[in-house]
Amino acid sequence: MDPSYRIIPTIQPQSASINDTAGTLGLHDTLQYGLRSIATETSKDGFENRLANWQETQDNLKLTMLRDLQGLHAPMRLLMERRIVSANPHMPAMPQSNIHLDILMGRDETLDPADFFLGMESGPPLNIHNEMEKKLRL
Repeated sequence: MDPSYRIIPTIQPQSASINDTAGTLGLHDTLQYGLRSIATETSKDGFENRLANWQETQDNLKLTMLRDLQGLHAPMRLLMERRIVSANPHMPAMPQSNIHLDILMGRDETLDPADFFLGMESGPPLNIHNEMEKKLRL
């Protein structure tokens, strides 16, 4: 938790360019850095970075405000409750919904595609026993 009152995520600088992967002749060194990717070479305007970090920034703002209003114990307790609830044991082959974590995160009033599909796009697995053995590493 970074204590800040930032409402929107910061713009993060571009991480890769052709200058970073250039060899001695000024060309891209494919053997050392892999194939060139247009996605890393195009200039991003920061909007994608802001969308990727939106939930984290909003959560950080809420926890900082909670700390200032009620003290350090309130966000620590909330983070502890989130960690406890997120580690729920379940059958790996069955669909799961963690409504407890959604309530603690404040996402209980929003609808996401995961709320409807629950990871069951391809159907249930054929053998639940194999899934349990994978989970328990037997």
